[in-house]
Amino acid sequence: MGLAMTTTIRPSCSDNEERDALHVNDALTHILNAVAPVKGYEQIALLEAVSRVLHEPVVSPIDVPSHSNAAVDGYALSGEDLPGTGGVATIQVVGVALAGTPFTGRVLPGQAVRIMTGAPMPAGADTVLMQEHVDVDGDRISVTGGRHHIGDNVRLAGEDIRQGETILEQGRYLTPPDIGLIASLGIGEIKVKRRPRVALLSTGSELHSIGRTLGVGGVYDSNRYTLHSALKRLSVKVMDQGIVPDDPELLTEALVRAAAAADVVISTGGVSVGEADFVKEILSSIGTIGFWKVAMKPGRPLAFGKIGNSTFVGLPGNPVSAIVSFYQFVLPLLEKKMGIQERPVIPTLKAKCVERLGKKPGRTEYQRGILERTETGDWQVRTTGKQGSGILRSMSLANALIVLEHDRATVEPGDMVDVLPFACLM
Repeated sequence: MGLAMTTTIRPSCSDNEERDALHVNDALTHILNAVAPVKGYEQIALLEAVSRVLHEPVVSPIDVPSHSNAAVDGYALSGEDLPGTGGVATIQVVGVALAGTPFTGRVLPGQAVRIMTGAPMPAGADTVLMQEHVDVDGDRISVTGGRHHIGDNVRLAGEDIRQGETILEQGRYLTPPDIGLIASLGIGEIKVKRRPRVALLSTGSELHSIGRTLGVGGVYDSNRYTLHSALKRLSVKVMDQGIVPDDPELLTEALVRAAAAADVVISTGGVSVGEADFVKEILSSIGTIGFWKVAMKPGRPLAFGKIGNSTFVGLPGNPVSAIVSFYQFVLPLLEKKMGIQERPVIPTLKAKCVERLGKKPGRTEYQRGILERTETGDWQVRTTGKQGSGILRSMSLANALIVLEHDRATVEPGDMVDVLPFACLM
């Protein structure tokens, strides 16, 4: 038999030189420190408010529950009628209380009312006995002492929420349970922050719109479709600016026009150092540059700055680089622009890598992976294969990103790695 060989998975474009490149964490900190939430709000119907951001706190106009009510199906009575330990009491049932049809009389000593969950507590009753804990004989129940206490199984008025209590703070990203909580207070309209306006454009003379025949060297513009789809998952207004060729004058006009209309301008392509890459030069002339290179792969060339009052992010043109950079930098930027006070938690998992991943220290790498649960319940991950920054299929096949830290070297089979599941991200 020949010698066993271990294959090292190496992405294409394997330049490891990262001089003057910002650490990923430093780049993100720089971005978040440079942007502020949008101003303005609108009042909208509650049913339209999911995934929007609260402009002001939600204060309860009522007590919840608004009345003391039964927490279980059973029998409502006065706790004074409960027998002592070892004793048995026989109590007469004098009526029924339903959630929508309360008992209107008063419960007297020695009496009980059959009551359903959520029904208001009758006058004179302060305790509910679970129906499973009593013996029923016609219109009478028998109760054994020792297992029941005064106040059992009763939800008091205002127990969940008090009138005047703040239940959701300003800057809250509204989830479906939040919408239900607000509805439980009888509130039908709320004030939410204005959606940031985001202008999106692709640069490159080689790019073609869908429906056109590709010429020699031409490619279809996938970045705009990928990022437009990602943006639609957020509470932003997308302004599609189309494709701009590699012409400094046309690109300058497009960026100035986009910045005048949008809070954030996102472009893809033109941020490297090739002869047709003009974004950095143009940004220097019409705006300001915060940084333009990050120690990461894929996605090293990334321009961040301002054009007028608009925040500008120039993402790489390679499709995988563009989407990875979007989720690493643009998503948190937009969350802050939206006014979210507390970013959603995006958890990572520890998983066993089943193959060798070549890496040199000095940059953070995001490899596309397939995360699986083993029969023993442990997590393991493997790559989707070729990891070139232009291979968009590597993202489509993946269900997670394998995050290889800045100072990490080659990963050997069996090593533990950090994994970011797409289910937590997209």
